[in-house]
Amino acid sequence: MPPRSDSTPLHISPVWLVLTGILSVQFGAAIAKYLFDEIDPTAMVCLRLLTSAAVMLLLARPRLKGRSGADWRVAVAFGLSLGLMNWAIYQSFARIPIGIAVTIEFIGPLALAVIGSRRPRDLIWVALAAAGVALLGLEPGEVTLPGVLFALVAGGSWAAYILLSARTGRHWPGLDGLAVASVVAALLITPFALGTAGSALLDPRILALGALVGLLSSVVPYSLELIALRTMSTRLLSVLMSLEPAAAALAGLLLLRELLTSLQVLAIACVIAASIGATRSSPSAPMAEPAPN
Repeated sequence: MPPRSDSTPLHISPVWLVLTGILSVQFGAAIAKYLFDEIDPTAMVCLRLLTSAAVMLLLARPRLKGRSGADWRVAVAFGLSLGLMNWAIYQSFARIPIGIAVTIEFIGPLALAVIGSRRPRDLIWVALAAAGVALLGLEPGEVTLPGVLFALVAGGSWAAYILLSARTGRHWPGLDGLAVASVVAALLITPFALGTAGSALLDPRILALGALVGLLSSVVPYSLELIALRTMSTRLLSVLMSLEPAAAALAGLLLLRELLTSLQVLAIACVIAASIGATRSSPSAPMAEPAPN
């Protein structure tokens, strides 16, 4: 009997595909941070975006002729949000543990999940997330103001990315819009990367590691999530994505030896619980967009 058309490769559970993608994103982030002593975070973001843009162009081969001004405007805006989000979160990684940075960043999509809600119970998730962030502030030695601010910028950009992703999908078929946006993001960051890293960007070792980060943080997770979505609801994907802060903390612990205190672990748990609660109660599940950071 031929395999069902909606089956995933090797019959792997879509849940495991998503979890693998989540771990890939965060371990890619940890590898990037490990290299910050050798290359500036902006330059590392550039290498990551150039890698993902090249792969996306190869896969999508977007049709550019005949596009309207509205098509280009939404794709450029999408790319700007993608570039700013990646740049800001890497700047945050350079200043605070990645588990804490991703936890704070999650405030963006979490706020999007509950914004405009008229149900009083959704205020519980807001309060729980706020409590988690407040707990992080109780240990100022680990959490610096610049690191927090960069994570908040990344979170706001992530929320914008989610909204613009939906608009881009209405203007561009398939992966075309994401491919164009990836190029825009790479072009946005490249001049700044050249200014901070210069000839270091031509080091074969740095180029190879930057490409590895791009594959782990963008190409692999996005591909796995797209495959999983063939048989998985966006709501379940959103719930699983709420585990991103925990995965980031695990990657930071194993690769960077970033030990978290009990208060910080409790704070991460609060934000994860708030994300799951908000996602499950939100009719639109806006956090279903695969995390690109």
